[in-house]
Amino acid sequence: MWQQTISQPPDSASGSERRIDLDWVRIAAFGLLIFYHVGMLYVSWGFHIKSAHRIAALEPVMLVLNPWRLALLFLVSGVATRFMLGKYKLGPLLRSRSARLLIPLVFGMLVIVPPQAYDQIVEALGYPAGFVDFYQRHYLAFGPQFCPTPCILLPTWNHLWFVAYLWVYTMALGGVLALAPGLLGWIERRLASALSGVLLLVVPPLLLAAYRLVLLPHFPSTHALFGDWYNHALFATVFLFGFVLARAAAIWEAMERLRWLALSLAAVFFLCFLAVWATRYGGMPLKILAGLAYGSYQWLCMLALLGFARRWLTADSPARRYLTDAIFPYYIVHQTAIIMIAHALHGQGLPAWLEAGIVIFGTIAACVATYEIVRRVTILRPLFGLRMASEPAMPVRARSQPAQ
Repeated sequence: MWQQTISQPPDSASGSERRIDLDWVRIAAFGLLIFYHVGMLYVSWGFHIKSAHRIAALEPVMLVLNPWRLALLFLVSGVATRFMLGKYKLGPLLRSRSARLLIPLVFGMLVIVPPQAYDQIVEALGYPAGFVDFYQRHYLAFGPQFCPTPCILLPTWNHLWFVAYLWVYTMALGGVLALAPGLLGWIERRLASALSGVLLLVVPPLLLAAYRLVLLPHFPSTHALFGDWYNHALFATVFLFGFVLARAAAIWEAMERLRWLALSLAAVFFLCFLAVWATRYGGMPLKILAGLAYGSYQWLCMLALLGFARRWLTADSPARRYLTDAIFPYYIVHQTAIIMIAHALHGQGLPAWLEAGIVIFGTIAACVATYEIVRRVTILRPLFGLRMASEPAMPVRARSQPAQ
């Protein structure tokens, strides 16, 4: 059986430990999805259904979140995967991750996501038959339906694409570890040395900007797995970055030390991007400037958030323990709740603030109710990515020394 051979600093914490600050980051990043996806009802960007209201002022606010919110989740997932190698050998780790990701993905595609597609077709085309007819005749067609407008490939995973991508990256990483177990340790040693200073503010932004400038024009974001090369380059890179540097104390110390500078530079680059975005990228020089500003803002926000979290979010609490377990089931159900509630309110003539409030609080209530039911019913737990009751959780520590 393959054994873990990746090097780690002599003072590293046990691989079975976890970082409280990163738990809070993960909770916050997933929690933002509720508000972000509610916002998608009201902006001009495409979404499964739309409110009758348009709130143009939301778009710059959502642009604050859009560049880094999902990349941050992949980065934290890479860190978590590395810590899990202290608890599992490679084979059991990959089996555990497959069960915790693929079972909810398949269940979600068959049960949770279909109401989203149905409501979309009802609002777009006035589908006359009910949900059961839609599910039997169209949802399991395994091909494009209702083309040309909208043209939906059914069944679909919609927001659960994150789960599919995370599983693919985890399995690919497992293959690399099995074939070349020393490679990532070699990379880690060099990255930890090179990026423990000001280069941490320079090298990753240039890499992310290059992806945006070179890949995005040819491979726009689809979340369809195949051919989605810009997203794969971005998300696989930050996932791998989180994995190889999870135990690099110098990197985490640099993130904390540089947090204010990173935040200040992020603000500058965001304003620069916003100014160029307002021109709709007229001409190649502006496109290059937009790509550099976007990539820099993307990375510097993640760096600043991780640095501030490492500094401030080190205390454990019952809320942290509850939400760490609950947040993945929340993620699974949140978008379906948003779309179903928004669809039910369609045509009611409510003001935007009241409609949005009902959608937000209704979605939170649906998430909480789902988790409270699921965590008590053994057979439902794996369907929502929860451990079985007999499976031990990873122990937790607060930071009493520089985090590893």
